[in-house]
Amino acid sequence: MKDRLLSPLARGPVVRMPPLAVSAGGLALTLTAAVAASRRLVALAVVLFLAGRIADGLDGLVARRSGRDSDLGGLVDIVFDVTGYAAIPLGIAVAVDDRATWIATAVLLATFYVNVTTWAYLSSILAKRSLGAGRNASATAVEIPRGLVEGTETIVFFVVALALPDAASTIWWIMAAAVAITAAERVRWAAGALR
Repeated sequence: MKDRLLSPLARGPVVRMPPLAVSAGGLALTLTAAVAASRRLVALAVVLFLAGRIADGLDGLVARRSGRDSDLGGLVDIVFDVTGYAAIPLGIAVAVDDRATWIATAVLLATFYVNVTTWAYLSSILAKRSLGAGRNASATAVEIPRGLVEGTETIVFFVVALALPDAASTIWWIMAAAVAITAAERVRWAAGALR
């Protein structure tokens, strides 16, 4: 679905750009959104974050369309995603700067840490067993097991928190619970599937 939505943007000059440059542009936009959030520039933070997410969606599409997709590109993409997903909550916490928001931010980032561990390790096991992305001509570099909170849900949570920074503490607690459920889902699935 993401590729279909972004397909019109992945034509012309964009498809001639190096995919890693598109990835770097997405990260730069996301980090700038975090800085804008830290300064309570709400509308600017939302626009920059959404532009960064569009660039993040375009990098792989551009790589595949131009025949420049690579495992390195997949690695850079996920490292940049995780970096941006840490920066946005921290930017909002800096803006709000109260104990409740800092605690909620720390818990959210901890759940991200556990969640990334579950899918990264599970992806490695699937690849080891020849059940990963290579077996089904996946558009991604690795097989990422599905979960309750994925990219789209993260974008929604982050946009709401960027638009309503004073409600970030509540938003982060809800998101942290959903991310924890996602990590637990993957472990439960692995317990049944990887015997």
